[in-house]
Amino acid sequence: MTLLRSSDKDFRSQLRAFVGSGEAAPDVRATVASIIADVKARGDIAVLDYTAKFDHAKLTVRQIRVPLKELEKAAAQFDPAKKKAFDEAAKCVTAFHARTLPKGWTAKNPHGATVGERHHAIQRCGLYIPGGQVPLVSTVLMTALPAKVAGVPELCACTPPGPDGKINPDILAALYLCGVREVYAIGGVQAIAAMALGTSTVTAVDKIFGPGNTFVTEAKRQVFGLVGVDLLPGPSEVMIIADRTAKPEWVAADLCAQAEHGSGKEKLYLVTETEAFADKCLAAARAQSNSLTHGEKIRKALAAKVCVILVSKIEDAAEAANLVAPEHLELMVAKGKLKKLSAQITTAGAILIGSHTPTVLGDFTAGPSHTLPTGGTGRFFSGLRVADFLRRTSLVQYDPASLKKAAGVVDAFARMERLDAHGRSLKIRL
Repeated sequence: MTLLRSSDKDFRSQLRAFVGSGEAAPDVRATVASIIADVKARGDIAVLDYTAKFDHAKLTVRQIRVPLKELEKAAAQFDPAKKKAFDEAAKCVTAFHARTLPKGWTAKNPHGATVGERHHAIQRCGLYIPGGQVPLVSTVLMTALPAKVAGVPELCACTPPGPDGKINPDILAALYLCGVREVYAIGGVQAIAAMALGTSTVTAVDKIFGPGNTFVTEAKRQVFGLVGVDLLPGPSEVMIIADRTAKPEWVAADLCAQAEHGSGKEKLYLVTETEAFADKCLAAARAQSNSLTHGEKIRKALAAKVCVILVSKIEDAAEAANLVAPEHLELMVAKGKLKKLSAQITTAGAILIGSHTPTVLGDFTAGPSHTLPTGGTGRFFSGLRVADFLRRTSLVQYDPASLKKAAGVVDAFARMERLDAHGRSLKIRL
C-alpha cells in the first residue's frame, strides 16, 4: 500500500509517480509491434499461431469466424433470468445514448453565408470484447448499443476463445441480441491487428472500440492513424472519496469489486481524512476477500495497488481526483457536500455520486458506457459515447452577396500568408 498526504510538499510528484504515464513498458511495446508486423505479413496464419500460443486454442482458418447458427443457438439458450437482466440493462443503455445523439444544424454566419454540420455513422466499426480473465458480457452492451444508436452500417466483434476454441455463450448471446452478426474468435493484440490491417478472413475496420489489458491498449495505440480508436481504456481503476459518514464495509466492497478484475495492474485509490478510517476500510476489504471467488487476486491488489491519500478536509479531495483522472470516481461523503465536490472534479471518466451509487451500477446497467479512460488519460479523453461512432462534416455555402462580404478578409489573409493563388480563387468570382 502507498500512503500519501496532500499536505506534503512533494505530494503532486508522488501521486503522479503512482499514477504513471500510461505508457507501456518497452518490452510490451516491442512485443505488440512484433505481433502486429507478423499479422501484417502472414495474416490469418499469424492470428492462428498467436491464438494457440496465448489462448491455448488450436483453430483452423474456417473456425476464426463464429457461424451465425452458433450465435442464434446461444441467444435461444440464453437463461431467462439472464435475458431479463440483459433486457433491462439494454433499455437503460439505449435510452441514455439516444439522448446524446448529435443532430445536424445550419445557420447564417456574419457574411450571410450558410454554415453548419452534418453527422454520418462510421461505415465499419470493430468491437473488442475481453474474455480472458473474466467474460465481460456487459462490454457487449456498452459498445454495441451506442453503435446501433449511431446507425453504424457494419459492426464486427472480436473476443478470445477458451482452450476448447469456443467463446463464452453468454457473450455470443449478448452480441446476437445487440444485433452483431459478424463475430471472430480472436483475442489480444492479434485481434486488434486483424481488425486494423485486415486478413483474408477479417475485413479491416475504420475504427476500433472497447477495453482491454495492457497489450490490447498498446496495440490500439500503435494502430491509431491507420484506423481510428475510441480511447485507451486499460486496466481498471477506482477512486473512492470517503468522509467519516461513509460505511467502511461499503468502501471495502467497492475496492474489492474493482480489484477482482485480476490483471494485477488495477489501481485503487482511497481519499479520506484519517489513516484510522482508511485502515478500517482496507481491513474490511481483506476480510471480505476471503469469501470471494477471486479473493487471492483481490488481496494481491490490496497489498500492492492501493494508494491512500490523506487530506486535511474532504473538500480538498478534488485536487487529488483531478490529478489522477480516475476511470471511476465514487463520492461517499455527506449529502450536503456532494454537489459542490462533484462540480469541482473535471477529469474523471465517470462520477458515481452518493453512497448508494457503487461503481458496479455504471459497469452493468445505469446507462453511460463503462468504456472509460484510464491511466490518467481522462485529462483529454472522455468515456465512450454515440458521437464516437460518428464523423462530422462541416457545411459551407456562399452566394454572390456573401462572397463579396468575405472578400476583404480573404485578401488580407492571402497577403499575410503570401498565398496569392488563394486570394485569386475568390477574386476571380467577383
